[in-house]
Amino acid sequence: MTTKTNGYQSNGTAKVTRSEEIDSGERYTYELLVETVEYLKKKVPFAPQVGIICGSGLGSLAETLVNSIEIPYTEIPHFPRSTVKGHAGSLVFGYLSGLPTVVMKGRFHYYEGYPLWKCCMPIRIMKLLGVSHLFITNAAGGLNPKYRVGDIMFVKDHINIMGFAGNNPLQGPNDERFGPRFPPMNQAYNRDIIKLAKKVAHEIGLGDKVHEGVYTCLGGPNFETVAELGMLKMLGADAVGMSTVHEVITANHCDMTVFAFSLITNECVVQYETTQEPNHEEVIDVGKKREGLLKKFVSEILRQIFEKGIHN
Repeated sequence: MTTKTNGYQSNGTAKVTRSEEIDSGERYTYELLVETVEYLKKKVPFAPQVGIICGSGLGSLAETLVNSIEIPYTEIPHFPRSTVKGHAGSLVFGYLSGLPTVVMKGRFHYYEGYPLWKCCMPIRIMKLLGVSHLFITNAAGGLNPKYRVGDIMFVKDHINIMGFAGNNPLQGPNDERFGPRFPPMNQAYNRDIIKLAKKVAHEIGLGDKVHEGVYTCLGGPNFETVAELGMLKMLGADAVGMSTVHEVITANHCDMTVFAFSLITNECVVQYETTQEPNHEEVIDVGKKREGLLKKFVSEILRQIFEKGIHN
């Protein structure tokens, strides 16, 4: 009789199938993630310094990469699969502003049925590949009344609503090879990069469209009720989405320099007397309309970050 361990049978011969792997409740071990990293290293002749996670409708950022190598998630050992429209489902390696970069075209969400630690697995893969700076993008609903569709919010902090309920990507045994048991989060978002981002935004003509605010993540997949949005507004949230927070927690745990921004793709419905309803098609459409400027923005800010040597 054999048992499954780390993607293999205990006799060391037969590998667990991908469907069994996805359905399994077993956590990723450091050694299993190294297997994935070794596979990717054989496919890619350079080590990325920059990682980018693309939100809904923002996957075209990967098209900015020079000499790109695209690897579908379905071909990567132990990798989850992206199932959401607007999330293509592949890792793209290449050079952005001359910097070796890896881009996630499509992320993993809690509402797809993945536990948070599995949603965040690619971040640890990036760390093991050599990524030091992580850019996280998302499409979000604007809760702050000053925000308009098409605006950009630089995330200065977050409210981890799911964490209040005991759902955290760092739950379970801690592996010190990734980070400490109790990582601080008071400086989760690099302040120097936020300052630089404001400067770059003005330089490329986005100055009147940018804000700095607090992001919060709910589990989804339904959009929020009016009462829920009223509560979040009282708590101090400026934008609401279904991602990012657990990714930021994981990235900080393994000592990555983090910058995140939200593209405001809809204004939150905060009154009962309205026929307006948020929808995912609107989210994707706004992303496409902003993709040109966002490509330029990300390319320029990366160039200046490394030119100035900004890191944690």
